[in-house]
Formats: sequence, C-alpha cells, structure tokens
Amino acid sequence: MVVGNVSVQYAQVYSLNTGHTSDPQRQPSIGTVLRETAESLAELPQASPHLEAILLLREATGREHTELLAWPETEIPAADLARFDLLVQRRLAGEPIAHIRGQQAFWTLELQVTPATLIPRPETELLVELALERLPAEVPLLVLDAGAGSGAIAAALASERPAWTLIATDRSQEATRIAGKNLRRYTLGNAGVVNCDWLTPIADGSLHAIVGNPPYLSPTDPHLEQGDLPWEPRGALVAGADGLDAIRTLSAQAASRLRPAGFIALEHGFDQGPAVRGIFNRHGFEDILTHRDLSGRERATTGQLSGQDDRMIKR
Repeated sequence: MVVGNVSVQYAQVYSLNTGHTSDPQRQPSIGTVLRETAESLAELPQASPHLEAILLLREATGREHTELLAWPETEIPAADLARFDLLVQRRLAGEPIAHIRGQQAFWTLELQVTPATLIPRPETELLVELALERLPAEVPLLVLDAGAGSGAIAAALASERPAWTLIATDRSQEATRIAGKNLRRYTLGNAGVVNCDWLTPIADGSLHAIVGNPPYLSPTDPHLEQGDLPWEPRGALVAGADGLDAIRTLSAQAASRLRPAGFIALEHGFDQGPAVRGIFNRHGFEDILTHRDLSGRERATTGQLSGQDDRMIKR
C-alpha cells in the first residue's frame, strides 16, 4: 500500500532518538518538520498536507498556529517530536485528522468529535447560511437540527441567533452526549439535545424550521471506501438502497411537525436534487429550491409549507 511506503519514508526522515537525519546533533526545526511531514502526507488521498501537518504539530506541541508559522527555525523538543511522530503515523494509516485531534472546526466553532459522530464538513455550512438567510433573526423561533451528530448545525445557529431556540436530535446516545458537550462548551443556553429517532417525540405544529444533514448514501456508493468515510459511523452515512430513506422519513414527519409557513432545509448528494425536490413536493412543500455549495455542486434543498405565520415574515 502507498500508506505503508509513506510510513517507511517518514521513519527514514525522523528518528525519535537522534532527531532530523541531516544533523544528529540538533533537533529538527518547526519549518523542517512541517515541510517534510507535508511531503509525506501528500501521498494520502484527499489530504490537505500542509494544513494537516500544522494541525498535528499544534496538537503535539501545544503551540498556536501563528507561532508555528512565525518561528520556523525553532527546534522541537524530543518529547514533542515523539508525540508528533505517533500522531503522524496514525494519520498515515488513514485515521481522520478530526479523530486524531478529537475536534473539528465548523462555522466559527471548534467542536468535539468522536468515531460515534459524523465529522462536520465545510459543505454543511451551506445549511447554516440558508437558515440565517431565510429566517427572521430577532424572532423567538423553534428550530430543530435533525440527526445532529456532534451538534454542529445547532451550535452554529444558536451562536448566531440568540433569539432562537435550537433542538438537536439524534438516535445515537453517544452522539447526543457529544452534542450536549459542544453546546455547553460555548454556553449556548438557547439549545438542547434530545436522544430520539428523527422527529418522533416532537409535537405536531410546533416547529418553525427543520435543518439537517441526514444520511444520503446507498450501501454500494464507492465513496464509502474513500477518504474519512470508512472511519465514520455507517448509520450516519447510509440510508436505504437509493440513499433517500432518511430524507423520505424526515420530509413526511416535517410536514406535520412544522407550523404553517414552516421551513425545511436538508443536505443531500450532488445528484439527488431532482429526487429530493420530488419528495418535498409530495409532502406539500412549496417554494422548493436546490442550492449549490462552493464547489458548484447541488448540495441542499429547501422548501416551505403553505399558510401564514407572522413570526416567519423576515423584516
């Protein structure tokens, strides 16, 4: 495997006893370590080698990002280098950097993640943008993050809209535990978590909006064997033969749980826009639109129930 070759190359570059191979009398500098580690990590598929090298060195040394870049000539102590070596070996074995660090940046937040939660991705920030854009800011709305995982969407919206109340639901007990920790970390008193299956315990006609990143892959999707996905919970990725079972369930439940003029925004696969629009239409949603992410791919679809609710009028 390529990863195995990379590991050997890396072992030749570093020795925990002697430091950098070019000068056994000195410990390697920050700049040298970052450069050579990035070269090794570049062999991994879907890696961001320079950023990942910095993140791993931050984790091993406790130094800030800016410090690592500002003082490249600083030598790295042997103990820090030993910790760094172990972290890099884990990454070279394919383990997601978010799992190695135990956290992932999302929106303006740094969130705890574990193998029990989906790793928040930049593409999902589109859901946050759509909710902020479409819903009135200063009105006390009840908004639900369905299948919240780490609670990324709920935490982002709660941090931006203190007038709203956010509910994060997930059927995984471990995921709801992590989501709760993330909400408490940022003292988001306007958000809470519920361990449940989608919207099952939510009262009819109680929600103003539902946002979510449900599973949307089929069991045969080749992406399941690529990048970080093999390390993530399969239940947060796969939803039936065509990948749309979770979206069907959520759309059906949302039609009764939302208030008149209630808003829904769900993430989906780049080729699922037409199918999701059809599902929304069958459940009575109107003003159905599919939105593209920063790479230009269709990534989320929104809809709204008919009727009128003064709270839903953006002023």
